[in-house]
Amino acid sequence: FIPLTDTLEEFIETGETGMLSLAHMLEKNKTDASITPLPFSEITLEAPFRPRRNIFCVGKNYQEHIKEFEKNQKAENPVVPIFFTKAVTSVIGPEEEIDSHPDVTCELAYEGELGVIIGKQGIDIAEEDAMKYVYGYTIINDVTARDLQRAHSQWFRGKSLDTFCPIGPTVMAGSWPVPFTIYTKVNGSLRQEGTTEDLIFSIPHLISILSSGMTLL
Repeated sequence: FIPLTDTLEEFIETGETGMLSLAHMLEKNKTDASITPLPFSEITLEAPFRPRRNIFCVGKNYQEHIKEFEKNQKAENPVVPIFFTKAVTSVIGPEEEIDSHPDVTCELAYEGELGVIIGKQGIDIAEEDAMKYVYGYTIINDVTARDLQRAHSQWFRGKSLDTFCPIGPTVMAGSWPVPFTIYTKVNGSLRQEGTTEDLIFSIPHLISILSSGMTLL
């Protein structure tokens, strides 16, 4: 008997032990004729996991995005990271439909983002130790109502309407080295392409700053 968890949230908490159990199970499946894999056509991929609290996000962390957002080619980089959150109720799966909320907003934007998954609880994490707390990565679409974002003079509401945080479909486990290239396509048409080489604040630095005095789960 090889113990496996029911959810990815539980699996992440098992750490390396869970990975070893999964590897053992996959190896066993190669020789076990009684196990029949399901074709993708018969399943619906949901969000890979449901965060236990709001998703922490970083605004204005790419130079080009700052210029776009500020409509100023000479816009300066922030001195410290700009953090905001998206409500957990905004999370949906990768194939679910985004609600445009026409009665609430008339100015939607899409933003393909790298999602960093924290694998173990920590507080006051040193920058040099930050990647030890990273379980892996996924992809997030940071859907935003730009008019609400401007109207409320802060970003939470414009970022947090229901369905405004598609996640997945997959999780790439391990603290893989950056850079990553993030692509955003709309109906197959490439709209955005960016590399994490252009991050103003690095992932380890962001984890260290965010965890200073605040527990990350």
